[in-house]
Amino acid sequence: MKDHQTISGAVHHDRQHDSAIKHVTGRAEYTDDIAEPYGTLHAYLGVSTVAHANIKGIDLSAVRAAPGVVDVLTADDIPGVNDISPTGKHDEPVFPTEKVEFHGQPMFAVIAETRDAARRAAELAQVDYEVLPHALDAGSAQEAGYPMVTDPLKLERGDVDAGRKDAPHRIQAQMTVGGQDHMYLEGHIAFAIPGEDEDVTLHCSTQHPSEAQHMVAHVLGVANNAVTVNVRRMGGGFGGKESQMNLFCAVAAIAAKKHNRAVKIRPDRDQDMTATGKRHDFVIDYDVAFDGDGRIQAVEGSFAARCGYSSDLSGPVTDRALFHADNAYFYPNVLLKSRPMKTNTVSNTAFRGFGGPQGVVAAERMIEEIAYALGKDPLYVRKANFYGEEGRDLTPYHQKVEDNILDRLITELEENAGYRKRREEIIAFNRDSKIIKKGIALTPVKFGISFTATWYNQAGSLIHVYNDGSIHLNHGGTEMGQGLNTKVAQVVADAFQVDFERIKITKTTTEKVPNTSATAASSGSDLNGMAALDAAEQIIARLTTFAKEHALDKWGEENAEVEFLPNRVRVGSKVIAFDTLVKEAYMARVHLSAAGFYKTPEIHWNREEGKGQPFFYYAYGASCSEVSVDTLTGEYRVERTDILHDVGRSLNPVLDKGQVEGAFIQGMGWLTTEELWWDGQGRLRTHAPSTYKIPLASDRPRIFNTQLAEWSVNKKRTIKRSKAVGEPPFMLGISVFEALSMAVASTADYRICPRLDAPATPERVLMAIETLKGQG
Repeated sequence: MKDHQTISGAVHHDRQHDSAIKHVTGRAEYTDDIAEPYGTLHAYLGVSTVAHANIKGIDLSAVRAAPGVVDVLTADDIPGVNDISPTGKHDEPVFPTEKVEFHGQPMFAVIAETRDAARRAAELAQVDYEVLPHALDAGSAQEAGYPMVTDPLKLERGDVDAGRKDAPHRIQAQMTVGGQDHMYLEGHIAFAIPGEDEDVTLHCSTQHPSEAQHMVAHVLGVANNAVTVNVRRMGGGFGGKESQMNLFCAVAAIAAKKHNRAVKIRPDRDQDMTATGKRHDFVIDYDVAFDGDGRIQAVEGSFAARCGYSSDLSGPVTDRALFHADNAYFYPNVLLKSRPMKTNTVSNTAFRGFGGPQGVVAAERMIEEIAYALGKDPLYVRKANFYGEEGRDLTPYHQKVEDNILDRLITELEENAGYRKRREEIIAFNRDSKIIKKGIALTPVKFGISFTATWYNQAGSLIHVYNDGSIHLNHGGTEMGQGLNTKVAQVVADAFQVDFERIKITKTTTEKVPNTSATAASSGSDLNGMAALDAAEQIIARLTTFAKEHALDKWGEENAEVEFLPNRVRVGSKVIAFDTLVKEAYMARVHLSAAGFYKTPEIHWNREEGKGQPFFYYAYGASCSEVSVDTLTGEYRVERTDILHDVGRSLNPVLDKGQVEGAFIQGMGWLTTEELWWDGQGRLRTHAPSTYKIPLASDRPRIFNTQLAEWSVNKKRTIKRSKAVGEPPFMLGISVFEALSMAVASTADYRICPRLDAPATPERVLMAIETLKGQG
């Protein structure tokens, strides 16, 4: 039996983030900290000042004549293809040539000796526009007859009409779910350094180095092997750096190769927010039929999303919204349709949960509708509709829900949080309190893990063991603060049975691991951990074979068994240092390097039929939140939140708890304070921290209890039987939204579903209260 306690950094144990001290002391190096070569130029984007127009003419003479300006790049300067569409639809130019399609769309780039000179010059362009009508949201786009940016999806099972006919109750309604800005601490940045021939090296802040590589090669008209993309770490990503980095990398690379000088582009926060995509906001029409016990009989839903002017990742995002429109609930008869609408706004993109949260919040709204219509506790209705036994275990996309642990998870949280007693106390409090009203809600999460684009479910790694016993680890995932590098290094340390400190984690680079997938879809540890384990096991197998073959002549052991012990290796009865074995193997010309690979098994998906098994497994969670609302102002605060979340057998419990807590707060922010607002001219007015409110430390729950379901073990063969943790807990924030709804509903004696739209800002909460007073 291996003694995991005697190596530092073994899996399933707490381990501090490998860069934690660097983060808090400011010594962690990001792209903007890289020393600039002599002669480095700086780029800045010149953008559209209208939302939709034909470009009749553009005068850049004043821009070119401005102090410090070296060049101005337009579409004419692109040597390859003027397109950075991540899905190959050729609908997203680097710079437009005939038409602008959103306010703030990049039209050219100024290249100057300093960033300040470039930024000032970018304002001097004179553009002659033929202004066209614009549509800014999904509703107005549908009314104006705008097209969809990509093919919609339909999921269907059973007979919705028959289900409705047999059900005694039916509710039809609509809800609007807002978008969200990523608000990463480190904004977008790309730093291009030209090399010989066609070569160019890019240092940038991206979750998808291989895509940045492919896009730069595409716009330069060169092969992928001429472009190297490096990422040491990001200061946050949340999906905002999965495809949105393409533009900045392309601009920096074009300018660097044209002038044979290093070029850096770093927009300020305002331009970062106006020129890059957000979480998709949705208009959701739902039609739910149910019986007198609250059991759903049929669901029909239409999910219209504001996608922006191009497709970007809107297809898979809106697909995943449908995949999660059931959340934890079985729909006997179901018909779901997506409507990814084109709008004259920035092209929306990936965001933590990737459309899943929008689907889950719709499911929870339907549960809420049923509960208020029947006068029942929403938790009772939730339990009545959970996936369960044979016959109630099939999703709308025809995948069976196996290993469903929600009953145990919910029962445990309900008891630990004292839900029933507190709900009774809150109802009593609301009866006697005229101004302050309280609410409580306990909500579940079931989240599918895997990329729905099957080919992305692969990863590579590269491990070198040097002849002094030190280990070099590289993999295709990117570190954005979530602790991926720490977890993967723990996997490698555990495999070799050596101390964590022996392992050097190196930057992600397309030179070492090719064709990588984005660090997204909560798959970073699942994919890269398995790829790293594969590489480690190859080297371990070679060392084991060497030790067995030379056991007699080197250590006097015949037919010796080999076992890796903490920092040592047992060969028969002899125990030698790991370093000694490595040195001996090197001297005997044993290959001490390996490329690892992993692809997720069992998954398949037919989009045309809306059937398949797109997810390898599900992660589960539950949260219970209590709020207090001032009915005179709509202001509120979160009094307490209890969370119980499933991460399988955790690779690193302390990092996973941090991910759960951070995801909850970010999800709560999406549904309560973070509001994107465009004016009538199509200008994003919430374009800076001064006008866009993310949750503050003072907004966290006054009492915040977070626990991992330590008894859970992933039945699928994932890395060390763990489960993904990046996205699933984001939806735990829905418990705050539902608790607010209960507090509002108390003003009309819980007879009417408040139908709050998200985000439930104090203004919206106050308007909902006034509406209910009128109805009451």
